Amino acid sequence: MSKITIIGSGNIGLSLAKGLVKSNIYKAENIVLTRRTLASLTEEAALGFGVSADNSEAIKGAEIFVLAVLPQQIKKVMEDISAMVEPHQIIVSVASGVSCQDVKEILGQDKIVVRAMPNTAIAIGQSMTCIATDNASDQAVNQVEKLFEAVGSVVVINEDLMTSATALCACGIAFFLRAIRAASQGGVEIGFHAHDALKMAIQTAKGAADLLLQTNSHPESEIDKVTSPKGCTIAGLNEMEHNGLSSAFIKGIKLSAKKAGGLYNE
Repeated sequence: MSKITIIGSGNIGLSLAKGLVKSNIYKAENIVLTRRTLASLTEEAALGFGVSADNSEAIKGAEIFVLAVLPQQIKKVMEDISAMVEPHQIIVSVASGVSCQDVKEILGQDKIVVRAMPNTAIAIGQSMTCIATDNASDQAVNQVEKLFEAVGSVVVINEDLMTSATALCACGIAFFLRAIRAASQGGVEIGFHAHDALKMAIQTAKGAADLLLQTNSHPESEIDKVTSPKGCTIAGLNEMEHNGLSSAFIKGIKLSAKKAGGLYNE
């Protein structure tokens, strides 16, 4: 079985590693995890994963290695490993705002680079991951697609849309969480205990998402089913819209996309 190395084993890196083992794509002993301090990987070592504090050593013999570090850290990490990277290795970067060309400028123009943008729901195998490349082969892209399908849904997009994907999927999870929180606070104001209101808001949001996923229908057609003439749903919806619900959501996504594009150079 081939080897994969995950550099920077934070939430995303560890979740990916565990998802790959769970889906039988890799065995734990074929995955090497790196961190600056090995003490923080004792639990993973006990589960059979390879662990290392030396990134250059860790990528030796790996068919794929994943750069799961922050955009502000990736440059130094790439400079440290550049001498060891082989032309046949597939390099996967999950750092937002870092282009394939940015990676190649340090690791070499002949390298195979694929970008991936998962979100924190990767921890429960429910990520929405977008992947893109400048010129990696279809085979390389397919391999990366399989990796992330082990931890959720995948869409292959053009590279110029990757910062937009960051805003909609990676930042977007926080926007939906805040909407759920707001719904639960509304629930408390109309009479429910906080824990009940939160449970009700969470399940209602989950039901709404599953409804769209499983029926493949459009949000508006499902909204039409709950809005009767002079009814309470349309009254509440219109009040939210008068206060800018959709507009605020759209503006927030646009600003996040703008911010995500500049992270590497900050």
